[in-house]
This record gives sequence, C-alpha cells and structure tokens, in this order.
Amino acid sequence: MLWQMHAGTDIRSECLSVVIPAFNEQSTIGESISRVLAQYFVKEVIVIDDASTDDTAAIVRCLNDERIVFVQHESNQGKGAAVRAGFGLAKAPYVAVHDADLEYDPRDLERLLEPLEAGRADVVFGSRFLTGDAHRVLYFWHSVGNRLLTLLSNATTNLNLTDMETCYKVFRREVLELLSLEEERFGFEPEITAKVAAGGWRIYEVGISYQGRTYAEGKKIGWKDGIHALRCIARYSPPGRHLRTRFRPTR
Repeated sequence: MLWQMHAGTDIRSECLSVVIPAFNEQSTIGESISRVLAQYFVKEVIVIDDASTDDTAAIVRCLNDERIVFVQHESNQGKGAAVRAGFGLAKAPYVAVHDADLEYDPRDLERLLEPLEAGRADVVFGSRFLTGDAHRVLYFWHSVGNRLLTLLSNATTNLNLTDMETCYKVFRREVLELLSLEEERFGFEPEITAKVAAGGWRIYEVGISYQGRTYAEGKKIGWKDGIHALRCIARYSPPGRHLRTRFRPTR
C-alpha cells in the first residue's frame, strides 16, 4: 500500500470511492472523471447515469480505465437515487460525492480525507464559504438561499456547519452502511445531514474552492429545489421524525 505525507497526515493511495451522479452532462463528464482519476488516493469512480438523453453514457463507456464502474438507470430517478445506488457499490474505506460538472476541484478531496485518515472524523463536509480559495462570483440569491438552508438545518440538528448544501461530503463507508436514505432528488443533502447528526458521528468541515456555473452552462438546481429542501429539513428534523413515528399507520 502506497502512502503520501500531506500536512502531517498520511493519506493512503486508493482509499477513496468517488460517486458521480450524472444527467445530461456530455460537455463535462469526460473531463470531470479524468480529473478525479488523476488523484492518487482514488480507488474507483462510480458513475451513475440517471437516464441521460444526450451522449453522457456513450462518453463514459469510451473511457478506458478499469477503475470506472458504470451504471445506467433506465428512467430518471433523481440525484438522491443515483447517489444512493453509488453508495451501495462503493468498496473503498471512504466514499465521496462528486458532481459531473466542473464546479468542484477533486484535488480538494485530499484535504477532506485528512481528518478521516487521522481518526478524528467520521464525516467531512467541504465548505464553499469557509475558505480563502478562488471562487467564481455568481448569483447573490443562490448564496442567500444556501446560507438560509444551512441556518435552518443547523437549527434543527444543533450543528454549526457553514455549507450544508455542498456536494463535497466524504464518509467512512461504515457510516453509509448504517444510514437508511429515502430522498430521490435534491432533498438528499438536508436528509443525509440530519441523519448523520442524529447518529452522533463526528463531523468536520474543510474549506474548498468552487467554480460555479450559470444556467446557460447547464446549472440545474432552482428555487423549487430550495422549497423542497425546506420540507426535507422539517421532515428529517427531530420533531419531524417524532411526528412521522407517532402518526405512522399501524396494521
């Protein structure tokens, strides 16, 4: 097993499974996967094509690397369903989520692995707000929405995260094996945050860079997803879980 010393922490090579949910990302999917595979600590890249109607699947199939695991859904099920499918296939000690676009830099994943490899953390979030790294300047109201959702999530989970909606989350695989995830679409982020908090696992945050994209460049999340995230924060909060249990139909 190869190791690399970084910032006082030994990072093992091939210790990370990276799950990439993809839907109609033909313009970026090849470069995105290549960037992930270039990291020495990546054991496998699990691409879940969520029934794309463009050439996303064809591009992935043409990539010649035995570390790529490819699954194609017959119907569009949503990001949450795609990520959940990828989690079930992961084999490395740690598992990360990476978007198929080029908004996130996989070189940052090394920093997220450090608290895990040092034995201090069970889950690490990559914060777009807790950093001095380069950021593309884009939508004001998206930033306000992200911070509001994080604030409300924190209020119900008693965490002090700065970026609950971040894509970059890295888990010890054992944590994922103990989680029962339900959300099919973008509600995945507040759901998994609430369930990790409820499980009492050690959570760290690390600042990351961010190269956001515009709607013209293919950005998909919108205000309706924000409304659904609010519902998920309420649904998976301790009061929400209590009500669901209390009023669950009995047979």
